[in-house]
Amino acid sequence: MRKVKSTTTFKTQLACFALLAIVTLIRCSPESKEVKYNNSFKPGKICLDTDSVHINAHGGGILYHHKTYYWFGEFKTAGQGGNTAQVGVSCYSSTDLYNWKNEGIALPVSSEPGSDIEKGSVIERPKVIYNEKTGKFVMWFHLELKGQGYEAARTALAVSNNVTGPYTFVKSLRPNAQEWPFDYPEELKNKAYDTELKWWTPDWYKAIDEGMFMQRDFEGGQMARDMQLFVDDDGKAYHIHSSEDNLTLHISELTDDYQDFTGKYIRIFPGGHNEAPALFKKDGIYYLMASGCTGWDPNEARLFDAKSIWGPWKPLGNPCVGEEAHLTFHSQSTYILPVQGKKDAFIYMGDRWTPENPIDGRYIWLPIQFDESGKPVINWYDEWNLSIFDN
Repeated sequence: MRKVKSTTTFKTQLACFALLAIVTLIRCSPESKEVKYNNSFKPGKICLDTDSVHINAHGGGILYHHKTYYWFGEFKTAGQGGNTAQVGVSCYSSTDLYNWKNEGIALPVSSEPGSDIEKGSVIERPKVIYNEKTGKFVMWFHLELKGQGYEAARTALAVSNNVTGPYTFVKSLRPNAQEWPFDYPEELKNKAYDTELKWWTPDWYKAIDEGMFMQRDFEGGQMARDMQLFVDDDGKAYHIHSSEDNLTLHISELTDDYQDFTGKYIRIFPGGHNEAPALFKKDGIYYLMASGCTGWDPNEARLFDAKSIWGPWKPLGNPCVGEEAHLTFHSQSTYILPVQGKKDAFIYMGDRWTPENPIDGRYIWLPIQFDESGKPVINWYDEWNLSIFDN
């Protein structure tokens, strides 16, 4: 015989089902608060977005706009060819730096044959800044033309009316064509050099220091590979890039709309072989971090400082300390992020490249702290959060 459930038990079950339904609706409602997946940084681990997908924004930079952080980076793909641009520049957003929403592709590659940003070109280290005067979001990135390896050595411009895009490609160029560095000695202009000098010899280093490669590219514009953007306190913007066959860093002033070069620039440490520049400012002092040139393999970071962005710049050595500091914790600098709402809080953003499977590249985010002398220092942490800046 089938047993009949009591009225009390039946009412209790109904109440439980109703409560479960309410909880489910609250969790699924678009009006409910965003579910928090992360509350700390774990350098080198898989970094998931709010869809539980590994964030694909390599060689990136971050723009803070209207209380939101926007992370732009290279969209990598798997396997061989994954370091060429198959998709474009990605964008993610966050209000807390821990949890990132995928905003899609901000700048897609072109399907038009011959386009500068044709699918299969090289798009690296995209950075975006906002121009208060024009209301435009301005993106610059390192561009290599399809099928030409790294011969083009161009910087490229795209703009948008919306922070997440879509961005419209405008142009690519080699900057500062037919312009001398503003502090370049008059007696060295148009000096004749033996272009067959053997590399890495004392005479060759002397010629590089004097500007042999810079003069070589004078007419068509200076090479621009690994790059960075920096907006100063007065609203002036600067484009920092590795030039002269990656031997010398250039700092170039951008026009007021951030969409071109004024022609004013300097050379930093000619022959120093620096790339991956990342610049920040604290207490009126400019700090510039860079790496050596060892391809996809990590090396020891270098740090420089100056009281003016135009120099003189002086070396401070490696800011990283501790185990694996000589390899920058197996990473390469891409950006230094000022944390909003916290005094003297900066985050080192680096990439741990995986050229055999580019999409699996990891992100190394570490706090920048300052020793007793005021020098920036980067220590390794397996896990950390923003409260470290409150101590």
